[in-house]
Amino acid sequence: MVAAALLLTVRLPAQAAKPAAAAPAKSVPTLQLTLRAAVELALHQNPEVQIGAIDLAESEQDRKMARSNLLPQGSLEVNDSAVRGNIEANFGKPFPGIAQHIGPFQVFNAGGIFSMPIFNLSLWRNLKAADHAVTEASDSEMGVREQMTLLVVSQYLASLRAMANVHAARSRVHLAQTLYDQARDLQKHGVSTGLDTLRANVELQNEQQNLIQAETQQKTAIYGLARLLNVNPRTQIELTDRLSFYQTPPFTAQQSVAMALTNRPEMKQLNARELQLEAERLSARDQKLPTLSFDGQYLQEGISAATVIPTYIYEARIEWPLFTGGRIQAGEAKANLQLAKLAQQRQDLANQIALEVKTAVADLEAARHEVRVANLGVALAQEEVSQARDRFQAGVADNIEVVSAQDALARAYDNQIGALYGYNEARAELARATGQMQDVYAK
Repeated sequence: MVAAALLLTVRLPAQAAKPAAAAPAKSVPTLQLTLRAAVELALHQNPEVQIGAIDLAESEQDRKMARSNLLPQGSLEVNDSAVRGNIEANFGKPFPGIAQHIGPFQVFNAGGIFSMPIFNLSLWRNLKAADHAVTEASDSEMGVREQMTLLVVSQYLASLRAMANVHAARSRVHLAQTLYDQARDLQKHGVSTGLDTLRANVELQNEQQNLIQAETQQKTAIYGLARLLNVNPRTQIELTDRLSFYQTPPFTAQQSVAMALTNRPEMKQLNARELQLEAERLSARDQKLPTLSFDGQYLQEGISAATVIPTYIYEARIEWPLFTGGRIQAGEAKANLQLAKLAQQRQDLANQIALEVKTAVADLEAARHEVRVANLGVALAQEEVSQARDRFQAGVADNIEVVSAQDALARAYDNQIGALYGYNEARAELARATGQMQDVYAK
């Protein structure tokens, strides 16, 4: 079912005009961001995401090193040396008629030395383990990106909520100022008492204090978002999206859990880790098997560079371990223990994912109903303020009803903003629980 863009905006009274601010002495860079742009920027330059990419690059280099052990190795050697030996020192006694020393001899050689494994199953298993390690690192990087997407989305929504709180607070200040002016005017005409004017003034001061707190919360929320985006601290961030309500397709817990077990990077990472450990176990076991390698060297050798002749050594070597002091058995047993531990981790992760998905589905459904109730509450509170204001204007009641209606409207606005924020946060949590954060917010 395609999501319907059912947009329910928060309707607030018009805010009072603000005096024009003085032009800044220095221009401050401004960055206008939608939610999607904020996510893309964080995935591009957040340090944690960059570290995850570096870890992946390191694992790819480890795979190249493991592969190099199966490829021919060669080197070039050039050696010019003088050799003089002590016969007495080598044999422990002198020999009559033979000099104490031998040499010196001049030896010069130059040529290539090479080796190549022909059959070594353990090295091949190590290469497969390195392949799976790259997959694990890739899944780990994806997990970092999913978590960073969730953090940015949550902080962006929190900033939008703070902005909505500021807008609502300014509107309440404007309303409180209007009601205070009305009470003061009625007092001048003898319709109301000074106590009514005092109550209206107290309510005005309370709303102005709430506005100061809301503006501070907005600034700190934007600062937190800037930290996640890793932007210049001097950059002024402007959010172009607004809190809104979007109908989402219905989810069933069973479908969501199955999707999460397939898509979650943590589960993919465990799968790759299992394959890696299995390859390491086989590599340890295969060390019992014989290995076949080919080594050789081809040199130009003589007593000087002018007298060299070709010399060479070619050999095929078979090695079969007989006694290793239990090293091979211990390596295989260690790999089996790690696989057993991984099986326990997999079961625990599966249970955790199922719980997170079911909780997210329930929260989303509850948040959807909360938005509808909150919107109705705002409409009723606005009607209450209008009627209380008319009764006070007509002199039928004092402004206690007006103040009470103002408080009810303030709570209704807070509930509406909180419900919209909660709904969007619940959508993000469900996307994270099912492993779809980047699919929903970054594509």
